[in-house]
Amino acid sequence: MIPYFVVPPLHLGPVTIQPFGVLSATGVWLASWLLVRTARRSGLDPEPVEKLAGWALLGGLVGAHLVHVLAYHPEELRENGPLQLLKFWDGLSSTGGVLGGLIACILYLRHRGLRFAPYADSFAIALPPGWAIARLGCFAVHDHPGIPTHFFLAVDFPGGPRYDLGLYDALVLAAITLVVHVLRNRAELQGRLLGVVALLYGTCRFLLDFLRARDLGYVDARYLGLTPAQYACIALVVWGLWVVAPALRRARPRVAGPPA
Repeated sequence: MIPYFVVPPLHLGPVTIQPFGVLSATGVWLASWLLVRTARRSGLDPEPVEKLAGWALLGGLVGAHLVHVLAYHPEELRENGPLQLLKFWDGLSSTGGVLGGLIACILYLRHRGLRFAPYADSFAIALPPGWAIARLGCFAVHDHPGIPTHFFLAVDFPGGPRYDLGLYDALVLAAITLVVHVLRNRAELQGRLLGVVALLYGTCRFLLDFLRARDLGYVDARYLGLTPAQYACIALVVWGLWVVAPALRRARPRVAGPPA
């Protein structure tokens, strides 16, 4: 069992730097660096994606906060009024952050007259490890507690051991990183790796969200028994299957017909 710990913030004069912010920023930097590196190695022009970090960060921040307020905790909007939508520092959803960041990147590339598709595999290679680092920020502050358990990877929270979904999400994303690197040179999956990421992450995250706590004072909203992330995961799995299915059909061995 993992002991409960608290990573203290770093105080630099009047500025307080939280561990969640440090790890999230590190994840964004890593994803940006890998994106440029992979695009260059793939023979693509790296210049457009070199300027994506700011757009991705802004889009991710907006998406993360809006999903948090509108989908996960709409009670905050009722209690604090419409101005809560503008408090981008107060409540973030990682799912909303990734979706908002991707949308911002697609819009930026279109603004430059470029298609997203040629860069999709580069995003598939860069996104999972960067997201895994950011998810360690969630683990550092334990803001995704799960249901009580005695699982050996449980965290011994003050009220008793529980699953810590931030840790498990980071482990899933680390595993997806390895899978993508194994598959990146498969000819039938060229241009389809982002579909692989969507399929794997959507499936794992959908199942993990059933372990989220329901018995605490501040828990995620549920609609028909599912979290907002689970509905997003259903869409990811459907899209991932649509992208990957043609590659799977091509890779399937042909059955020899009867001799003429």
